[in-house]
Amino acid sequence: MRRTPLALGALTLAAGLALTACGSGSGSDSDTADKPDVKVEGAFIPAPASGDMAAGFFTVHNKGAADTLTSVSSGISQKVTLHSTKGGVMKEQKSFAVPANGELDFERGGNHLMFENLKRKPAEGDKVSVQLHFTKSGTVTVSFPVKAATYNPSHASH
Repeated sequence: MRRTPLALGALTLAAGLALTACGSGSGSDSDTADKPDVKVEGAFIPAPASGDMAAGFFTVHNKGAADTLTSVSSGISQKVTLHSTKGGVMKEQKSFAVPANGELDFERGGNHLMFENLKRKPAEGDKVSVQLHFTKSGTVTVSFPVKAATYNPSHASH
């Protein structure tokens, strides 16, 4: 059976289009799936009672691949540490997983930041610049407003 040049050309074109469609579709999907898309909301620091420590709370929303919060820094304190609270016991953590297409909550009675050795005591109404360091997303700078010591936002929207 002999194929004409026109038939061979059409076959080559069809095969090329099929491969291109497969390649571009899966390539762009995997690029998107491999990247986290983090957004930080609800950040606040309750006005500290003492002058040398403060806590911080926020929620990380992630619409992409998993990531890890590895550390936090801020010009207001010499050291910012990550803590979890389980069963009433507070424990320092080296990092926190940010689930793919999920949330990581830092809230009263749970995960939280500790601003240690404050350089100055933040007052209600101040805004504190905080840098969240993620493995894949890099550094995300967030402005944490200082709220009343008793402030506790409603989590009904979650």
